[in-house]
Amino acid sequence: MTDDAPDRPSEDLTELARKIFAGPIAFLRSAPSLEHLPDPLVPEVAFAGRSNVGKSSLLNALTNRNGLARTSNTPGRTQELNFFDVGEPLRFRLVDMPGYGFAKAPPAVVRQWRFLVNDFLRGRAVLKRALVLVDSRHGVKDVDREIFEMLDRAAVSYHLVLTKADKIKATDLAAVTRATADEARKHPAAHPEIIATSSEGGLGISELRAAVWGAVL
Repeated sequence: MTDDAPDRPSEDLTELARKIFAGPIAFLRSAPSLEHLPDPLVPEVAFAGRSNVGKSSLLNALTNRNGLARTSNTPGRTQELNFFDVGEPLRFRLVDMPGYGFAKAPPAVVRQWRFLVNDFLRGRAVLKRALVLVDSRHGVKDVDREIFEMLDRAAVSYHLVLTKADKIKATDLAAVTRATADEARKHPAAHPEIIATSSEGGLGISELRAAVWGAVL
């Protein structure tokens, strides 16, 4: 056995994840309500985050496809659960959840978001992991803590992912990573590892792919 043998499982997982995300990935459907959810046939991983946190851009980078998830500068544009099939034959699904924390949304829209997301989290047995995106330039906000607590109550395991890590200095990124890890330790369903990513530069994308693939195995 060589000295680097203990690293092989991680390396194998990363390479398998790369191959999976290099294969077929296709939009399945949008679900404005629970009645429109697809049949729970395979494991699912959901992406959550504040409006304009860079969720669509990260999904596009993760899948190496420019137009898989629509990007917009308008906060709160996505108000549905968007499902994407990964693999052929189907291996798992990605779920793009509606952005939260949009300041200008009418109260009725905010209520609809809360009901849809809360019911989905509580009732989706095939949901294996949520990835909660946090803008590295701003760190964890109170609106993020609300979704953390929602996931804690639903007993859904979640990973905190820093976005736009290329937009701040390395020292600032290290500080926000530590602060985010401290926050994660306060929540029973949060994974201890923090993944810093950049959709533009590719930072953390391979690690994120491995985290997704590891969650659905």
